[in-house]
Amino acid sequence: MDTVNAIVQVLDSTIRLSVPLLLACLAGLYSERSGIFDIGLEGKMLVGAFAGAAAASVFHSAFIGLGMAILISVAFAMVHGFASITHRGNQIVSGVAINFIAAGSTIILGQAWFQQGGRTPALGPGERFESITADVISNFLATYSFSTASFADLLVSIRGLILYLPALLFDAIARIPGIGPIFAELVLGHSILVYFAFAMVPFTWWVLFRTRFGLRLRAVGENPAAVDTAGISVAWLRYRALICTGILTGVAGAYLSMVQNGGFVKDMTAGKGYIALAALIFAKWKPVNAMFACLLFGFLDAASIRLQGSPLPVIGKVPAQFMQALPYVLTVILLAGFIGKAIPPRAGGVPYVKER
Repeated sequence: MDTVNAIVQVLDSTIRLSVPLLLACLAGLYSERSGIFDIGLEGKMLVGAFAGAAAASVFHSAFIGLGMAILISVAFAMVHGFASITHRGNQIVSGVAINFIAAGSTIILGQAWFQQGGRTPALGPGERFESITADVISNFLATYSFSTASFADLLVSIRGLILYLPALLFDAIARIPGIGPIFAELVLGHSILVYFAFAMVPFTWWVLFRTRFGLRLRAVGENPAAVDTAGISVAWLRYRALICTGILTGVAGAYLSMVQNGGFVKDMTAGKGYIALAALIFAKWKPVNAMFACLLFGFLDAASIRLQGSPLPVIGKVPAQFMQALPYVLTVILLAGFIGKAIPPRAGGVPYVKER
């Protein structure tokens, strides 16, 4: 039973740790499919985390914090677009510059505004996204009532009615002996941003491969001249791709500061943007593959946390620093030895110059 509990806990940690990687990976997928290499995922996640935690702390609202995280992240994405699309600058240099600006500005503004060494105040109830647990669902089912006393009450009641049937189903599954506790641990017990992240995988697949926008986005990353010949603006398509990137990295940053940590701390992204880029290459720029790649890297991170301080077979006890470095080492090994040939979009990293 202890082994089963340990496995369930590691899998639960895998889901939680893979969410920011998944969001950043999908963000990079939009930009790189359009031909814009974005090394600045790390920086946009960091400014999103800071903006989300700061706004949530000031306005005492998690949703205002999320909106501010998205807004600031999109603004940084537009800076990257202005440098690399409008002025045809080097995309790698622009992305690295964004990372440096984000790392420095978040600390300076955090110290200036909150005087806590670059941190934001700890977020309380209502200022962060809470987990949707089995108890939360049970309380919702017990207290829900349909009211038409006012228009606002009617809207709230309709929203509750939409959630009532899924909540009823989840509550029934969570009560099944044996399966219920595992379901409650793995499927329930997460915040709304976790479900949003995994819902974005099929949505991204549908957008890229089943819509006109997705077809044009992929085409502009492969042959922008052909897209331009068809009378479609290459620059506007790429800017829209970067807006998508900014939205997703903003949500990823908000998840870090408003779900995982309950506040912003210095350099809290800790290289997750770079690991997301590695996962994107490992997935060969496909959304479903990206999800599994991020789950793999999340599992490596969760396993390293679980094994810290625990003796390993044959080897014995290893230093905690080695276990902390293990996910990054294995990332390099996987990319170097198991990925095979990964072919990026042909126009990736190349500024488009309109023919006259």
